[in-house]
Parts: sequence; C-alpha cells; structure tokens
Amino acid sequence: MTEPMTMQTVHTGQTGPKARVPTRRRMPVTPARVVLRVFLTVMAVGWIFPIAWAVYNSLRDYDYTSLNGYFSVGGFTFENYVQAWARGNFAQTFTNTAIIVIPSVVITLLLASSVAFVLARFSFKLNLPLLALFTAANLLPQQALLVPLFRLFLNIEVPFWFSDSGTLYDTYYAVIAVNIAFQTGFCTFVLANYMKTLPRELYESAQVDGAGVVRQYWQIVLPLCRPALAALSVLQVTWVYNDFFWAVAFMRTGDKLPVTSSLQNLRGQFFTDYNLLSAGSVIVAIPTLVIFFLLQRHLRAGLTLGATKG
Repeated sequence: MTEPMTMQTVHTGQTGPKARVPTRRRMPVTPARVVLRVFLTVMAVGWIFPIAWAVYNSLRDYDYTSLNGYFSVGGFTFENYVQAWARGNFAQTFTNTAIIVIPSVVITLLLASSVAFVLARFSFKLNLPLLALFTAANLLPQQALLVPLFRLFLNIEVPFWFSDSGTLYDTYYAVIAVNIAFQTGFCTFVLANYMKTLPRELYESAQVDGAGVVRQYWQIVLPLCRPALAALSVLQVTWVYNDFFWAVAFMRTGDKLPVTSSLQNLRGQFFTDYNLLSAGSVIVAIPTLVIFFLLQRHLRAGLTLGATKG
C-alpha cells in the first residue's frame, strides 16, 4: 500500500528560502494492517495459483507426470500445445467464435448506448420504468427460456441460402440474437447511469452550435463514454466468448461450434490427459488476455474518472 508523503525542510547551505523535499513516512504497523496484507496476499495467491499450475502442467509430458507425479520437476515439452491445436481443431473453432463474438458485442454496445443515451438525455414518464424493464430482463434464468427459444428458432422458416436447415435453428444468427437479447439490458443499465453523470451543459452547448440529437450522441457522448465502453467490451467479450450453453442448444453441426467445444474434444473416452487439457485451456484463455491488455489503458481511465476535480 502506498505510504503518505510528508515535506521535510533541508538546509542546502545556500542563501535564500529553505528547500523542502518530500520524505516518505512509514505507516505504523497495526494488527488490522497485518491482517489486511495477509488476506490480500492469500487472495492473490488463490487467484494466481490455478493459472500458474495450468501453465506449468501444460509444458510437461504426460508420461513423465504419470510416472513421477504432478508435483515433480522435469519432462518439459511444447508438444502438448501442438497436439492440442490439432486435436481441438482450434483454427476452425476460433473462426466460429469470432463470427459469434464480434457481431454480438458490437451490436449489443450500439443498441445499449443508443437506448442509454435516450434515457439519460431526455426526461419522460416512462424513463425509469423503461430502464427497470431492460434491467429486469437479466434476472430471468437462461435455462427457463431454453425450450421456448428452441421451439421458436426451430419453427421460424428462412430461405436455404440463409440457412442450410431452412430454419434459424443450427445457425450463428440464433446464438448471436440470444446473446444480444440477454446482454443489452445490463449494458443499457451501466451506460445510462454513466451518461447521467455527464453535465447537461454539453447538450445545451451542442444545441447552440446547431448539433442535432444524432450528432450529440455520435460525436459528443460516445467519445466521452470510451472508458465505460472499454470496460463493457472486455466483459461482453469474456461472457460471449466463454458461452457454451447457447451454442450447444441451438446448433447441431460440429463444424459450427465455438472454441469452448475444443476443450471437450481433448477429453478421452477412457482417460483424460490433463497436461493436454491444460495446454488447450491456456490456448483458449489467450484471446481474452490480449483484449484485456489492449484495453487496460481505457479501463484505468474509467476507474480514475471523477477521482479528482478541477
């Protein structure tokens, strides 16, 4: 934890005002502070250990660990990643996941930001009930809507050039639509509360300059919401990327399944090579980590926004 800075007067031997340099004052060690640091250390180790353990075992040979145990040292190899990539068909499943994730996240944030702008910009009687309606949609358990949605997509007929099955079932469109429907409410709630913190003078100045509602939304509000949009983008990508329930429920063709299905392909019928499965898990986790590090600057800006005034 950061310790407070104090100012100390230092005599430089020169005439004139005395120089004041910052010095670091040590915080008193109290039982509460010790307990806090121990708790934070234990929690950090508890979060990091499974990831480090998976990476460690992914670099080890299965025959070596089966003979010497998982707590031994040795048998390091990169062959697990090569086999996992081939057996899990990651090239195809990553493509399938991109087809599902990118439209789902982009359309969700576009719709949510549009609705949030209306709720934050204009005052009308149904403002709060509409926001509550969008939020309440997330309270419904997904499993409760599985059968109605399955029958809905199975009975909606579409041209065969649109879908090989002649219906919305077994298509990417069904999975994308469900993800958008379930995630829009949460994003609307977050963005609406974020936009309400923007000063009303921004809209008044834009109106004086002749900017319409669409221009206010696109050129003023959205740039100011970049921290919130970045945070929601990371969350949405993570949630949609890790989804396996809707893909299995609404698609039957194995070549269309997302990357989460690749881990299932790495399980054997009679036994499971956990080193190979660990390598597959690391491969699956890499894209979300890359997205997080690319957007961490905007995430930090969102965390510190409003911390200081003036």
